[in-house]
Amino acid sequence: MPNRAPGTLGLVQDFVNTRELDPDREAIPTAEALAAWLGGRRLLDGGPVGEAEHARALELREALRRLLLANNGGPLDPGDLALLDRAAADSGLRPRFLPGGRVTLEPAAPGAAGALGRLLAAVAEAMSAGTWSRLKVCAEGTCLWAFYDRSRNRSGHWCSMEVCGNRAKARQFRRRRAAS
Repeated sequence: MPNRAPGTLGLVQDFVNTRELDPDREAIPTAEALAAWLGGRRLLDGGPVGEAEHARALELREALRRLLLANNGGPLDPGDLALLDRAAADSGLRPRFLPGGRVTLEPAAPGAAGALGRLLAAVAEAMSAGTWSRLKVCAEGTCLWAFYDRSRNRSGHWCSMEVCGNRAKARQFRRRRAAS
């Protein structure tokens, strides 16, 4: 897939894309579905995934979506960053020092909190590496699909020029034509 984010940032992209807006499809509608999704990606190391954890995961997912929209020129809500801070604290993210002068963040909490912490560790790693700003959501308001902008100047706005880009350009054309 050409707009797949590299490395663990791809997991963050997949997590955001568990909800498709057009048509409205939810891949993790229940706590059980969330546990299966996290387990299938080896993010869950056991522990409970109940309704409260499910609600927190959905809240985190939508905060990440809004942050990815900010990466695409949308407004940045400091509340979304505060939510990430709270989720990181709940997961007990802490540095782990590795051979070769490398460091990684690992959650101390088990269960869903730890799994979400692993996703946040991927966000932190991408921010440090300078790749976070390339992960965006489509500027098409009915889409908001997460994509990785591989354009040289980081100017991508749509997940697909053929679909969402054409929709936006056709709307602009119709507006200009109606105004003249």
